[in-house]
Amino acid sequence: MMENSTNRKYLITIIGPTAIGKTALGIEVAKHFSCEIISADSRQFFQEMSIGTAVPSAEELAAASHHFIQNKSIFEEYTVGDFERDAIAKLDELYQANDFAVMVGGSGLYIDAVLKGFDDFPDIDPTVRENIIADYKTKGIEYLQEELQRLDPAYYGRVAKENPQRMMRALEVSIGSGRPYSSFLNIKKNSRAFTPLIIGLEADRAAMYDRINRRVDIMIENGLIEEARTLYPHKKLNALQTVGYRELFSYFDGEISLEFAIEEIKKNTRRFAKRQMTWFKRTEGTVWLDFMIPHETIAGSVEKRLLLL
Repeated sequence: MMENSTNRKYLITIIGPTAIGKTALGIEVAKHFSCEIISADSRQFFQEMSIGTAVPSAEELAAASHHFIQNKSIFEEYTVGDFERDAIAKLDELYQANDFAVMVGGSGLYIDAVLKGFDDFPDIDPTVRENIIADYKTKGIEYLQEELQRLDPAYYGRVAKENPQRMMRALEVSIGSGRPYSSFLNIKKNSRAFTPLIIGLEADRAAMYDRINRRVDIMIENGLIEEARTLYPHKKLNALQTVGYRELFSYFDGEISLEFAIEEIKKNTRRFAKRQMTWFKRTEGTVWLDFMIPHETIAGSVEKRLLLL
């Protein structure tokens, strides 16, 4: 174990696409540093969703202490802001006993929330958003695009024009504050009591897709269909609007066959993994490693890299 004479705190963060091996690596690193794990996988927060979210097994959970695994119910609202607050509080607690902690997850927004926090926006009168939603419903997405281009051309130039939620949020802030939404971005600098080291796992596309396909097959064998059936009465809940459940709900509705539903789960999971990599590749300072490198080798190299921070 490295000497940490400066008494600095370190958050070893492991990112990458689904099914790449983040859980196993996180456990190996946590064992190496005798520390605990913060899970930043937003799908694994929920108690009722085990198989379809690939929650760590009982053996994996016993191998290292995990936090934020199945700590909420699908009937509870739990936002990324809630997670940021709770995760930072838990890290403050863990750092009382150990200079090291591990964060593992595939939810880029939740990873960013812990590492960097969010921009600080003013409180806006709720009626502003209600009016924007009403206008969107009657005038369509073109209305949002035209208004945003008028009120905040800088943000309009980089926002996804097909994403109404992001444009409505930008309009809400612009109209409610009287200032362009973009003027609030990247102003607040969140201080963190730790130094991050970010390790990214990657694989070539064929290997990644093969791992995803095999994982879905294992989920089906382990009872994903039965798990989804128990959740079917609650299919409209936000927590269940996710890959692996939506497709089976369509099967239960008689819209598609079971065989087609399973193939859709695989296809949509592959698309999800591609989006994850697009997000994570923008994460500055990430050390990218091949998923085939032995985990104990990576754990040892992490210690050497920490000496350079």
